[in-house]
Amino acid sequence: MSTAPGQGPAISVRGLTKRFGSFTAVDGIDFDVPRGTIFGFLGPNGSGKTTTIRMLTGTSAADAGRATVLGEDVLAHPERIKQRIGYMSQKFALFEDMTVEENLRFYAGVYALSPDRFVEQRAYVLDMADLRGRENELTANLSVGWRQRLALGTATIHDPELLFLDEPTGGVDPVARRQFWDLLYELAGRGVTLFVTTHYMDEASHCNQLAFIYRGRLIAEGSPGDIRHDLLSEQVLEIRLADVDAALSWLETADGVEEAYLSGASLHAVVAPDAVAGFADRLRASGFADADVRLVEPTLEDVFVNLVARAEQP
Repeated sequence: MSTAPGQGPAISVRGLTKRFGSFTAVDGIDFDVPRGTIFGFLGPNGSGKTTTIRMLTGTSAADAGRATVLGEDVLAHPERIKQRIGYMSQKFALFEDMTVEENLRFYAGVYALSPDRFVEQRAYVLDMADLRGRENELTANLSVGWRQRLALGTATIHDPELLFLDEPTGGVDPVARRQFWDLLYELAGRGVTLFVTTHYMDEASHCNQLAFIYRGRLIAEGSPGDIRHDLLSEQVLEIRLADVDAALSWLETADGVEEAYLSGASLHAVVAPDAVAGFADRLRASGFADADVRLVEPTLEDVFVNLVARAEQP
């Protein structure tokens, strides 16, 4: 039975499971995506993000569980949501031997847009993606950032209520990534629900709600602020020094250190609260005289590393 527009979550998942032989790619996950939000589905490569999207878009059958998308039982009736959702894949589903204009016309045909509707949506996409003047340019000649914009345009040319974006910024430079997120904010401002998968932890702060998936299981869910609070029982130390490799080896076996890892040009160490006092002195006494140690607020990367470590414990 359909749910009227605007009622209930955009996506509701309970016990969703997908197996490939003896391997369980998605293992009984539960989550809800409120309408009009940017929902970040985070996790390392191979964690089950794309498999989940394929089930939610009706392109792959689930082995167990329930999933409703825009009020429809997508597992039983996937065809009912096809015209109401958009999907932008990792590899940008564009025809590189076709022009920008030809790609737009092709996808307008896929979604059965009327000629008048195409004229309207074409104008919107060209303006949104800043592609005016490039209509007759071969897609193959566009930079990765511009192909990304065009892919977003073709995925939204039918004005979907819900947009799935699977690793949309992979291989894109930092400037293009920031510009792309500006476009996503514009879509969210129009009321479009966005379901974004990524393994870039810095992108998580752009989302209203997050779910972390690891080895097919959800290990955390909530707002970015709520998830950061998960580490409040531990402290995060930022360590800057010359011999990073040697210091990392020391940290991995040091008393009171739960996790240690590279974070940009520095090291981060997750330590018990009672291990903070005197930690810098211990480090310097162990041969790292230049160590600059300071307490920092945990980032989402810190939280994810900590959550993964917990998930791997027996």
